Amino acid sequence: MKYQSILYEKNEGFVTLTINRPEVRNALTQALMEELGEAIEQAEKDDEVRVLIVTGAGDKSFVSGADIGEVGARNTLTELGSNSRIRRGVYARLEHSFKPSIAAVNGYAFGGGCELALACTLRIAADSARFGQPEINLGIMPGLGGTQRLARLVGKGRAMELILTGDPIDAQEALRIGLVNKVVPAAQLMAEAKALAKKLASKSPLALRAAKDAVDYGADMSLAAALEFENRLFAMLSGSADKAEGVAAFLEKRKPEWQGR
Repeated sequence: MKYQSILYEKNEGFVTLTINRPEVRNALTQALMEELGEAIEQAEKDDEVRVLIVTGAGDKSFVSGADIGEVGARNTLTELGSNSRIRRGVYARLEHSFKPSIAAVNGYAFGGGCELALACTLRIAADSARFGQPEINLGIMPGLGGTQRLARLVGKGRAMELILTGDPIDAQEALRIGLVNKVVPAAQLMAEAKALAKKLASKSPLALRAAKDAVDYGADMSLAAALEFENRLFAMLSGSADKAEGVAAFLEKRKPEWQGR
């Protein structure tokens, strides 16, 4: 499938989705968001794809946020609410996909761009990257999960500060507060992201999905319920063909050949 604003590049075990509007710092439009949802669905349906990488075209911006011209043209609550629900749905699909995703943040990640990174499973940032939720400066607030995912990731106090002031932070500060998993020189960003994608893709897809679900959904459960959920997933994996193959490969000192069942 060909897209107007997204580059879809399939490699061995993973796919790279590149937001491709560098002339406007990869600002998000409604059409682009719909394409992103379609690209995520395409990757999910492809059994050869086990991991997604999300990045931005060029070396200045991951995603600079929403296209302000488009936002300004939508004045009614009906329009804004409907479009926001569609965009939130795309981010939720990315977050809860059974295939893990890696945000390779190559520059500005502001507003909806920061929220896109937050919706990914893991985040690697170039040392030149900057993060922020500047919506407050436009008289609005984050509307694609920023108030919720950011607080869960970095804590209520730091999230409040970033959201209420609208002030941006650099990559090292993002690493310090736990917003990103790793910071690397800009020239090494995609190599690092692809190396991580290949590492994840080398694991049992069944175990990868179960472990991701345990952390992802368990975070919203009580501890007792989350532990029970974890135990059930562990029991399911214990009877799988992949578990038998993993143990056999370990004992025979060879690379496992996963079947995904």
